[in-house]
Amino acid sequence: MTNKQNEHNVTRRAALGGIMLGAAGLAMLGKHPHAAWAAPKRKKGKAPKAKAVIELWMAGGPTHIDTFDPKPGAGRDYTGPLDKPIETNVSGIRIGQSLPLLAKQADKFSIIRSMTHGVNGHETAAYITQTGRRPQDGEQRLVYPSIGALVSSFKGYANGYKGMIPPYVVLTRPQGRFAVEGFLGLAHKPFVTGGDPRRGRFEVEGIVLQGVSDERQRTRRELLRKLDSLGRTLKGHPRLEEMKRCEDKAYDLILGDAGRVFDLTKEKDDVRDRYGRTTFGQSCLAARRLVESGVPYVTVNAGGWDTHKRHFELMRQKLPDLDRGMSALLEDLAQRGLLESTIVTWGGEFGRGPRVQWEEPWNGGRSHYGRCFSSVIAGGGFEGGHVIGASDAKAETVADRPVEPHDVISSIMMQLGIDPDAKLPNWRNLDVTVQPPSKKGRGVGRLTEIM
Repeated sequence: MTNKQNEHNVTRRAALGGIMLGAAGLAMLGKHPHAAWAAPKRKKGKAPKAKAVIELWMAGGPTHIDTFDPKPGAGRDYTGPLDKPIETNVSGIRIGQSLPLLAKQADKFSIIRSMTHGVNGHETAAYITQTGRRPQDGEQRLVYPSIGALVSSFKGYANGYKGMIPPYVVLTRPQGRFAVEGFLGLAHKPFVTGGDPRRGRFEVEGIVLQGVSDERQRTRRELLRKLDSLGRTLKGHPRLEEMKRCEDKAYDLILGDAGRVFDLTKEKDDVRDRYGRTTFGQSCLAARRLVESGVPYVTVNAGGWDTHKRHFELMRQKLPDLDRGMSALLEDLAQRGLLESTIVTWGGEFGRGPRVQWEEPWNGGRSHYGRCFSSVIAGGGFEGGHVIGASDAKAETVADRPVEPHDVISSIMMQLGIDPDAKLPNWRNLDVTVQPPSKKGRGVGRLTEIM
């Protein structure tokens, strides 16, 4: 047997074994203590305005002064060459000159220019922004769940979600920095797609195998059934029947309607072009398809924003990609009647230093900046065309209406019909709520101006 043939057979055996292990894992998941948790009941009163969330996560920390909080009067040491902000379709709101398409969609989103948490380290800042908690909040070093895991808990399988695709999806790379499922456990860990949606076929890990057609997958399934002598011998055994049902679900995800959600070739070329044939643009398109199919929480993990060096050179690529992908997403959701029920957020763990570091070794870079930064929120009952809070003349400090991450997360929860003050079940029976109260009192910091 040649090395090439041996390699092919090993790959083939691994694929068959992986399916069986995956089926067994799904069966075991139903027995996992975390999977059986029921989230607290949703808050009574008004019907929830939102059904899903698309989080555009700019990993590394996106610049606020070059995007949604321009300061043309601050001078070159702050603006660099990006000193000509543009008007939007909402009178009185201007944004960065590199975002002309988003300027035409400003009536659909609101800008928070007074985000703050004061932390400049990636890991801690990401934890605070994703969970609404500070590390010292954790009793006995408890790791709290991210907003995506919280939504999975309330709107996932234990609470009526029937989709084949997991309720919490991350495109395309893990967010890292911390275990985003926190104490909710593996049942609420996100499904990370891997792959690159801009390529001919979006090779989603565990669903699409490189170089393996759907027909070949069907043939492999038939072969697997023929080789399953144990299944024939113990036909009707409860545990094997459970594994068979899980196997059927796994194959439906690969070959059925659920798997086709990731097939962007089903979209018209002009739609794909509108989003931009970039990883970010096509990830935004995939996110729209996912929420359209019923997935309640999708994160587009877009890296490359940690611009300590060559900042403005990188912005010449990053900002047009952002402008095209995000504007197309908002417009597409609105045209399909989905924006009313889908929250779209934009932001990262912090902003970038407003003062440009021209000196060596940075040569025109921007540093980490958690004292004051911006985020954007749209859809799902949030009003567009507003600005919340303000920074000072150089975007260095909050001048009006400080907003912390837990204020934003609590507001999103409320739009989803989830009470942020509800007790959160956990396997250690600790007394914790979905989100902590504001320092100024419960509900004070929430985004009531646009809800």
